[in-house]
Amino acid sequence: MAEHSFQAPKGTRDFYPTDLAMRRRMEDAWRSASVDFGFDEIEGPTFEHLELYTAKSGDGIVSELFSFRRAGGENDYALRPEFTPTLARMVAAKAGGLPTPVKWFAIPTMYRAERPQRGRLREFGQWNIDVLGLEGAAIDIEVIGVAILALERLGLTPKDVQVRVSHRAVIAQVLAALGVPSERAADAMTLLDRRDKLDAAEFHKRALALGLASEAVQRFDLVARAAQPLANSFANLAHAAGVELEVFRELEALREAAQAAGILDWCTVDVGIVRGLAYYTGTVFEIHEVSGAERAIAGGGRYDGLVELFGGPKMPACGFGMGDVVLSNVLSDRGLLPKDAAVLLPRPDAFIISAGGDADSFVPTLASRMRRAGLHVRTSYKATRNVGKLLSDANKARARFAIIIGAEIADGRVALKDLASGEQRWIAIDEAVTACARVLGAP
Repeated sequence: MAEHSFQAPKGTRDFYPTDLAMRRRMEDAWRSASVDFGFDEIEGPTFEHLELYTAKSGDGIVSELFSFRRAGGENDYALRPEFTPTLARMVAAKAGGLPTPVKWFAIPTMYRAERPQRGRLREFGQWNIDVLGLEGAAIDIEVIGVAILALERLGLTPKDVQVRVSHRAVIAQVLAALGVPSERAADAMTLLDRRDKLDAAEFHKRALALGLASEAVQRFDLVARAAQPLANSFANLAHAAGVELEVFRELEALREAAQAAGILDWCTVDVGIVRGLAYYTGTVFEIHEVSGAERAIAGGGRYDGLVELFGGPKMPACGFGMGDVVLSNVLSDRGLLPKDAAVLLPRPDAFIISAGGDADSFVPTLASRMRRAGLHVRTSYKATRNVGKLLSDANKARARFAIIIGAEIADGRVALKDLASGEQRWIAIDEAVTACARVLGAP
């Protein structure tokens, strides 16, 4: 029979130990930032009823999903492409009994049936943060602050990434001032959302198609591409858009909240950020690395009507999603991931070595005792009496100590070797657990 070579499906990844250690480092930053901000972790099904996604995004989303029907069944399902519908469904199901505010986070795996490319895969990990039951600029900035804390813990700074902030109400008023008819406002927002994917000529052509005068198209283009530090005055933006400064009051509130939270230098105002999803109702934001070479690291905003859409009460909400694929690229490009990922693997407290002969029989018993005492212990599976080679293996594993069982075991003694200092001393085998625990600071 001819052999068949199997490969991982296109758009997915195999995580070998060092690869998974890299991913866990990101997840640890996500989880610690979430917990430190007072969020509780949740999880939901890997697949949902298909209508959960079409209810929010329409039937057009079906082509982007991995959907299926169980053989002989009547219901259509889909692997989750995002977590927010699951979150909204969970809140709607128990809205009356949940404490307010609801502050939840999740780190689920997502699936999208799209063409894989840099920064976008068919299977990926994502961090979701959501606050429900509270509104206002301070809450929006708190949500952004969680993301910034995680990025900061991964070694990123405002020189590496910026949070591009906007507000749907501001965008709507700017579009109206430019002369965009109310019935074309959604089209104008879609065009804003696609500005970075279109060349200048195509953008200008589509702007004209909105029914704007030539001069208004130029102003529309200027506003679409204008960005400035959130700390700056909005006077120039107001002048470019032809609106009163009062139009930017929501962004003023965000600026005050960001300053109070100490994250003002991380934030940029970008009126061209609208987010493509129709359910955003207020503040919207994306987190980008500053060179613009990557897709957005994260995106989110306020979605005050979504829980109600899924049968729950009217409830204000704000949140974001951050994927692991783009973030991995950014950290790698900036040298923030270790060159030798092995340093991220769990470090053994002790590596037990047998010099052979009768000593072999003592290894499993000692290893079991030490593990039950809460120590991370590894042993050698090699049939060799070459202690030097086995010590080399212990060093490669980055073990803190080596315990060498040799002929001295007849007297109940083993050698305890500190692999960092090279110091070696003899101890009773019954003292091995307490000797390692004492030095390592274990209770």
